[in-house]
Amino acid sequence: MSAVTEPGTGPDTGLRGRAGVPSPAAGPGGTGAQPGGRAAGLWRRRSLRFRLTAAASAVLAVALAVSAYVMIGVLGNALITTIDESIYQRARDTVSLADAGRLPDQMTSPDGTLLQVLDATGRITHATPGTDRLVPLLDGPARAAVIGAGRARFLDGKPYGIPHLLRVRVLSADHGRTVVAARPFSEVQTSLATAGHVLLIGTPLLLVLLAGASWMIIGRTLRPIAALRRGAEEITDTARSRRLPVPEARDEVHSLATTLNAMLARLEKADSRQRALVSDAAHELRSPLASIRLQLEVALGHPGGQDWQETAEGVLEDTMRLSRLAEDLLALARLDERGGRPARREPVELDRLVPQAVERYGGGVTVKVPDGPVTVAGDALDLGRVLVNLVDNALRHTCAPVRVELRAEGADAVLTVTDDGPGIPEPDRERVFDRFTRLDSARSRDEGGAGLGLAIVRETVHAHGGAVHLEDAAPGLRAVVRLPLS
Repeated sequence: MSAVTEPGTGPDTGLRGRAGVPSPAAGPGGTGAQPGGRAAGLWRRRSLRFRLTAAASAVLAVALAVSAYVMIGVLGNALITTIDESIYQRARDTVSLADAGRLPDQMTSPDGTLLQVLDATGRITHATPGTDRLVPLLDGPARAAVIGAGRARFLDGKPYGIPHLLRVRVLSADHGRTVVAARPFSEVQTSLATAGHVLLIGTPLLLVLLAGASWMIIGRTLRPIAALRRGAEEITDTARSRRLPVPEARDEVHSLATTLNAMLARLEKADSRQRALVSDAAHELRSPLASIRLQLEVALGHPGGQDWQETAEGVLEDTMRLSRLAEDLLALARLDERGGRPARREPVELDRLVPQAVERYGGGVTVKVPDGPVTVAGDALDLGRVLVNLVDNALRHTCAPVRVELRAEGADAVLTVTDDGPGIPEPDRERVFDRFTRLDSARSRDEGGAGLGLAIVRETVHAHGGAVHLEDAAPGLRAVVRLPLS
């Protein structure tokens, strides 16, 4: 007696889907990949020109097919309407003749319309040549149905010896008579078949022509993008100043090329700035390192006659220069990293911050602040560093105390730092805000900085939405900082 196994519970059912035994639904290799996924991947790997052309051709094919279908339908309806009007007119003329008693014994129809005139008993009294004179095209109930519908209908002519499909219309006349008018539908069928053959052959040819035109037009449209790609390949480390070609047409590709060129200009500027920073930093680091090395070599070479206290003081001074340079570089790096934004935005009371920042200078700095609060939004530490850098720079060139003044002017807080030193020539007043820029007088002084103080001031002020400039104080120089009030 054989065991009865229910569907889905056979011996191999539990093996399907287990490790090592691919399921029937799984794709090649048992990975479960579906053909649709492979087709999508193949489509994505095609070129943009091919995909655009294929998509445009598919849309054109659908549009042409729908247009052909609609055209055949409209043409068929128009031809049927024409035949219906023709047979209706012929039937009306025949009814008029019958009512007037002027029907000829031998009826003729120049346009090929078949006519039958039936009396009240259904007997054919008059008929055109080619029409059966004994059997009506429609029996009594059918004639009544056509008359009630008020429109023509189709009729197979083969049972009546007419090898065509007919379009039949029936009208009533006086004395219970009826007029049956029919016309072969073969001419319409021939016209529709001819139009269908033309569309069947012409539509694919038109589709191929349009696809070829789309391929060429899309290729010409994508040519500027190919030029952009070639231009991008030519930009290397040794040709950073090159730019991508910009097409003449004011289209999306033109906007893309312009945007990319602007990006390249910013990158080139940032790269040049970074290279200059590294070069200048290396130059500034070399001097104190060389001084430290020289002092230590001399001290170690002549330990007996060396004043170690003096050597230690010299090494400490150079180390402090290195420490200040490292702090300035770190501050600039943080400003660059934040992308021109302050580290935090919180209310900062400048009327309190300014006296606290210059308190350490004692009598070397005089301060004038308003009685009311002057509050801006930003980072207190960064703004304090701005003031300290300006005061340090002024103290290196002044003889009298440096004057620091704070006031509110319109929608801005105005901070000025004034000294009575030799000042800076007007052509150089903007240049001194660049990194590692020092005038000759500053370079000759031992206490001169590395040329980063004013650069930190400008970038910090710009990050807080303000502006800074230098102006003549007659005598001396005045640094003016404007920050928007919160």
